[in-house]
Amino acid sequence: MAQKPSIPKGTRDFSPAEVAKRNYIIQSIKKHFETFGFMPIETPSFENSETLMGKYGDEGDRLIFKILNSGDFISKVDDVTYSSKNSTSLTPKISEKALRYDLTVPFARYVVMHQNEIDFPFKRYQIQPVWRADRPQKGRFREFYQCDADVVGADSLLQEVEFVQLYDAVFTDLGLKGCTIKINNRKILLGIAEVIGAKHLLIDFTVALDKLDKIGEEKVKEEMMEKGISENAIAKAQPLFEMKGNASEQLEQLKTLLANSEVGMRGLSELEEIISTVNMIGLQSAHLQLDVTLARGLNYYTGAIFEVAAPEGVSMGSIGGGGRYDDLTGIFGLPNVSGVGISFGLDRIYLVLEELNLFPDSLDTSLDVLCLNFGKGEGLASLKLVSTLRKSGLRADLYPSDAKVQKQFKYADKRNVPYVILLGEQELAEGKFVVKNMKTGDQKSYDFDAVQQFAETIKSDF
Repeated sequence: MAQKPSIPKGTRDFSPAEVAKRNYIIQSIKKHFETFGFMPIETPSFENSETLMGKYGDEGDRLIFKILNSGDFISKVDDVTYSSKNSTSLTPKISEKALRYDLTVPFARYVVMHQNEIDFPFKRYQIQPVWRADRPQKGRFREFYQCDADVVGADSLLQEVEFVQLYDAVFTDLGLKGCTIKINNRKILLGIAEVIGAKHLLIDFTVALDKLDKIGEEKVKEEMMEKGISENAIAKAQPLFEMKGNASEQLEQLKTLLANSEVGMRGLSELEEIISTVNMIGLQSAHLQLDVTLARGLNYYTGAIFEVAAPEGVSMGSIGGGGRYDDLTGIFGLPNVSGVGISFGLDRIYLVLEELNLFPDSLDTSLDVLCLNFGKGEGLASLKLVSTLRKSGLRADLYPSDAKVQKQFKYADKRNVPYVILLGEQELAEGKFVVKNMKTGDQKSYDFDAVQQFAETIKSDF
């Protein structure tokens, strides 16, 4: 009995229509990356485990897909380690490589390895798949694409302003108006942890806080207490959960809370500069919003952090995020190189555009012209015609066999082809071909020497 085919949970096959829609998003993002001066690079799908492990916090490390060593990897494990059934001690002995978790850490590794070949500040973009051993759910997959843009070697806050503009430009281009770009600063969170007496538990504090919009205030406080943050410390952080008003009013409230924290006040100063500059320049369709509970769980962020929410009314997690990292390259031997970057969540953006019906109708058309096949002689003449149309820039094809005309028309209809060419025995004898508009049903004859005229006519329709 044949095995029933399947794919791993959290992965997907994509139909031609889905690929066309994904490419539409990617092309928009890529266009704006290049308009803003970013250059493309690519890195391997898997890295040495030591490159990835320890860069994303405990939760991130658990979600990294490990790759088993080739050959008889178990024979190299000593009996004590093997019998202990301890994955922490066993994994390094049987797995030396892992699928990349994101594009930022591999980028930092790339910068260090190629530091003598690149010019700083270095602006790069990267559009490639990443893998996470996460629990699959709506908008969350185990294999998905990230579309990243980063700048390293520049500590000016104008870079943060530029990334806000980049988000705004892409989402406006996609017709996704009303997105909210949330912003915070990790220095503010460090300052809060400092003033409430939980500086030594900063990671636990920020990881829990980052879940506020998902699990609510009470659950966040419960998780903080489970991680060892005292009730007294949580009580001191209460103003965080009660922040109201516009950005200016919230910044004033934070100044009171962080009055005794030097690092916290630095974070406030950076936020004020970014927000005021963005407000001065203006945005096309997105909104910039201060969110003091935004934490982003990745350990390497040290300054401004971003997260993008879909337009109001769309139930979806973040569709983009990023932030400033002051010394990510330092872990690979190149200290004091500041960087900042953002990522677009391709898969979630796709789901949002689908839900809001924002994909252009033209994406459903994979062919401009289909030439029907009426036999060997007519087929050869049709093939020459198709070749000329292709050289004119049209997506043209010839039906591969002389099947029943009804079947060929049905094929054209299913593929949403706007124009069908009929070149039968009579047309061939007269030196003509007939074009049928599949939408209106109108037909028109053209001489063979008017192929270019026909091509230009229908190109103007697209």
